Amino acid sequence: MSYYDINQIEMRIIGCLIEKEITTPDQYPLSVNALVNACNQKSSREPVTSYTELEIQDAVDELVERGLVTQVSASHSRVSKYQHRFCNTEFSDLQLSQAELAIVCLLFVRGAQTPGELRSRSGRLHNFQNREEVESALKALQDKTGGPYVQALPREPGKRESRYQECFCSEYNTELSPRIQPNQPVDDEPLLARIEALEELVLNLSERIAQLENASGL
Repeated sequence: MSYYDINQIEMRIIGCLIEKEITTPDQYPLSVNALVNACNQKSSREPVTSYTELEIQDAVDELVERGLVTQVSASHSRVSKYQHRFCNTEFSDLQLSQAELAIVCLLFVRGAQTPGELRSRSGRLHNFQNREEVESALKALQDKTGGPYVQALPREPGKRESRYQECFCSEYNTELSPRIQPNQPVDDEPLLARIEALEELVLNLSERIAQLENASGL
């Protein structure tokens, strides 16, 4: 097993640690209880999970043993807290730009997504100016030494963009369909452009609703 091979619960834990380190640094590192809440959030998570504290603790212990997460014990607290060593530390060979880190984080906590979805959902993690910046970061993740760290999935019917999936989780085994390839020409461009615009509008509204729910503690 590669150092970076992780299962789904481990991927969710690392994604949440990366997310909270960026978005709420005053609450980072996280306790096991905070990790349970972060992993099982009702918003900004796909799929929504219901991991137990025991499941999270067991997965955290495995990550600590492998050096992907480290335990931090504060002198003023009896509660152990955890921070990731997955990337961008002196203990990791994997060094990512802020744009690349935002994409990896989003793929870890929300699964496969299109460049448009990644851009619309990345606001608190990194400010992509346009879709081209997202695509550039995705290409960098594909071309990095030791990678690829992301891969394009078969384009779905009626979609202009392919979704991208991380390549760290050993439990995923995605095969590209010979019938629907990422670069397959698309018919009826005007209709697809309207569909894409509506999808982006819905995504933006969904993200706004999720932010308001989080702010109100729902």
